[in-house]
Amino acid sequence: METTAHAVLVSIATLHRDMPPASAPDRIILMGFLKRILRAPSSDSAGTSVPAGSFELLTDEELQTHMGIRQYGMFELTDAVRPSYDLQVVPRQGFRRDEYRDESTGKTIPVVMAATTRRRLMDQFLELLDPLGSVVDVVLESSHQTTSGHQDLYREHIDMPVLKSMLLDFEELLLHDGCTGIAVVNPSRGQEVQLDEHKMLIAYGEPLAPFEKLLIAGDVYPDPTIRFVTEAEHVHSSSAKHFRQFAILKTRLGMDGHGGEDTATW
Repeated sequence: METTAHAVLVSIATLHRDMPPASAPDRIILMGFLKRILRAPSSDSAGTSVPAGSFELLTDEELQTHMGIRQYGMFELTDAVRPSYDLQVVPRQGFRRDEYRDESTGKTIPVVMAATTRRRLMDQFLELLDPLGSVVDVVLESSHQTTSGHQDLYREHIDMPVLKSMLLDFEELLLHDGCTGIAVVNPSRGQEVQLDEHKMLIAYGEPLAPFEKLLIAGDVYPDPTIRFVTEAEHVHSSSAKHFRQFAILKTRLGMDGHGGEDTATW
């Protein structure tokens, strides 16, 4: 799901972050692999002129250095996403209201989008689930095996305490895998809270005030001018370890053999 039409990543990059950074040559090989993916032409863009992104002309050393930056000011990043090399958007904490337009129905849904520093992100996500009630549905989102969209996996009717306990068991995956997102839904209320692949927090559906109050209590304040990494070029990263963890979480949630259609989101 996306809230508005944004400029997005040219492609997904997979970095094997579970491999030990034992030597500079190993890291340079991984960075070179990333650059080849970023520069690979898309099958649907053949014959078109695509402007060079901020990653196009980087040396391996420059790219490696950029991917290693973990903090901008007071804002700590997860390992899942990095902003553009030329910092079209500088990550920072805050939230703003926006709208999500359902293309199939034409319906407009109010939404709060937030960025939270890594240290507080998981706690803030779990706190935002409280207004949804005691029994919810879960949507697990994956783009591990595609560069053009993601797959949605569904689980209905799970008790909130059970879900929260399970999510804490998979905190490392949910925070640091750029190919995993999760949404928690109360269909009867028409409300949803999402921790997406960009590690943004998104709350859909009225009333939004309870979600905003919880964000402010967590030192995440309203800022109508804030921009997020989704609104410029950016890089996602994942690993073989995260893919294995995702498969385990999918099984724990009872989602084996249940999937949805691929949906373009990048």
